[in-house]
Amino acid sequence: MAKLLFVLSSGYQDGDNEYETGWWGEELFAPLTAVEDAGHETDLASPLGGKPAIDQASLAPEYDPNGTYKALYESGRADDTKKLSDVNPDNYSAVVIVGGHGAMYDLARDEDLHAIINKIYDNGGIVAAECHGPAPLIWTMRPNGKSIIDGKRVTGYPDEIEPEGLPEILPFSLEQELRKIAQYDQGDLNEKAHAVWADPQIVTSRDPFSSELMGEELVKALDNQKSRS
Repeated sequence: MAKLLFVLSSGYQDGDNEYETGWWGEELFAPLTAVEDAGHETDLASPLGGKPAIDQASLAPEYDPNGTYKALYESGRADDTKKLSDVNPDNYSAVVIVGGHGAMYDLARDEDLHAIINKIYDNGGIVAAECHGPAPLIWTMRPNGKSIIDGKRVTGYPDEIEPEGLPEILPFSLEQELRKIAQYDQGDLNEKAHAVWADPQIVTSRDPFSSELMGEELVKALDNQKSRS
């Protein structure tokens, strides 16, 4: 049995543009449920700790038609997170960076998160990032001064499907920043889900609809870890 750390944005508000965002419901709950159903343990963390702000759009019928993730959210499952600065990465076999546009604001350059990612990676653990969650990987620097995903194959939320008008107020384009340092793989947008392994320890997924696939990839990878140990 492994222990995984799921990392959530604490949330972001842009009063000038009447814009609020945070973490995405399905991107937490789909992989969380998959790994817990497989017998693994999980903890949640965020920059500020406590209850992080969810992107309310992720609970709308368009993205959560059966109300599955809304029910999990309202149960309080994500109400209590550790502060990233209080996390001991040696306790975890994997870190999962949950997407939502909030990740681009408070997770991307969070040095506590970078340290957690590096330590888990150095310990032979898995680093997973969903949708906008790969943003922190761009600025997670290795001892050689290069990004942990430098030159590696990754995916993440593409510019092509960003909501109209939103790219103008985002802090950066995830796709373009990934393209600067990594081999960005958008995949076929006609395919519902897309996830790629950058190396045997780093996996990224493209969008909310890839959340269940991420759960499957994590369960398989943790099984492989167990068989090697």
